[in-house]
Amino acid sequence: MNILYITHFLNGFLMIAMPVALGFYFTRRFRLGWKLWFIGGATFILSQVGHIPFNYVFFGYLQRTLFLPEIETVLYAVLAGLSAGVFEEGARYLVLRFWAKDARSYRKGLLFGAGHGGAEAIILGVLVLATYAGMIVMQGTDLTTVLPADQLELGQQQIAAYWSTPWYLSLFGALERLFTIPVHIGLAVLVMRAFTHRQWWWVGLAVLWHAVLDTTAVLVQQTLGNYYVTEAAIGILSLITIGFIFALREPEPPAEPESPPLPPTPAADIVQPVEETDENIESTKFG
Repeated sequence: MNILYITHFLNGFLMIAMPVALGFYFTRRFRLGWKLWFIGGATFILSQVGHIPFNYVFFGYLQRTLFLPEIETVLYAVLAGLSAGVFEEGARYLVLRFWAKDARSYRKGLLFGAGHGGAEAIILGVLVLATYAGMIVMQGTDLTTVLPADQLELGQQQIAAYWSTPWYLSLFGALERLFTIPVHIGLAVLVMRAFTHRQWWWVGLAVLWHAVLDTTAVLVQQTLGNYYVTEAAIGILSLITIGFIFALREPEPPAEPESPPLPPTPAADIVQPVEETDENIESTKFG
């Protein structure tokens, strides 16, 4: 049996399982519910609602107007990094500002970021598994019956390349998510500090660091075209991000003290009925 049947599946499975397992860990360790994790996931999706159309229009315009490939590569990498930083960190800030208003602590920032990075990993994992299923089906199918003649050769090449990938390369998607999820957690911690410390420049720092990460990944991939070097660069930047996650660690804010219960109200003295006698009536008369 071709080991790629296992590794291609494992790649997509791990991309889904890792963020879910991390969500379980954070919610149990910090005794927090899943709500903020799902809000973080929704934040990623909301950020892409603006990010993807912007990139399509903006970079399409650049491709039509720039004619210097050596400048275009660097410019594209920098602008792609900035657009990712602005849209994703901007979405993080807006969600924390207007939606998750009660999320104001380091631990909640960790869970929020885990949901953001987790949603990205899960979506990509689902796409990987869908591709895996499609490749299995296409492998045993006569392509002349499903592909136009002008696409037949390209389809055959893609299927052959998929099933001839070295097994360790077929797991690089999961490896990249292993590096990327901590990055999202670190960026969420930076944005969270804008609220916990009331210093809004933390959002700008998050945008800048996000841009550095994405720019580096794009530049290394496009200039060197080497998966190993690209993943090594992402891994190094991820380790740096993990370092400042721990460096920015701070205790949870003290819980608001509960008001002590009010003492029980003493029962009113019960007035005993007075027997009506001539002496009692006489004593109540005014002198």
